[in-house]
Amino acid sequence: MTATDRSIELTRTAAQAAADKLAHDIVAYDVSDVLSITDAFLVASAPNDRQVKAIVDGIEETLFKELDVKPVRREGEREGRWVLLDYIDIVVHVQHSEERVYYALERLWKDCPEIGLPEEAVATRGKGAAHVRADSAAEDEGA
Repeated sequence: MTATDRSIELTRTAAQAAADKLAHDIVAYDVSDVLSITDAFLVASAPNDRQVKAIVDGIEETLFKELDVKPVRREGEREGRWVLLDYIDIVVHVQHSEERVYYALERLWKDCPEIGLPEEAVATRGKGAAHVRADSAAEDEGA
């Protein structure tokens, strides 16, 4: 089983909206083979709580305006460190960069296929703290 065309459309639109609000390290996984509750996970990060909230608001606004969908559930907004938007077909995780490094969701889903994202969204890879810290750790080990 693979993610539906609708799920991929939602994922790509959400990724572009996140990129438009300067999200970092945007990545999407097709989790349909391992989870029955959703088809895709989109993960993005930001350097501070205010930016996390702006990204979440941008994703919600864009998905509603362009595809007429609203999340059925929104969690974590009060703290602004990790906000989850559940659209049933996709689940969006917007994390503060520190939470992104700590929880490392990519490790959990690394065996799932990645979903191709718009060019602007892919261009954000490596700009966030997750990759900076990983690169620093690798350099420290090599020294």
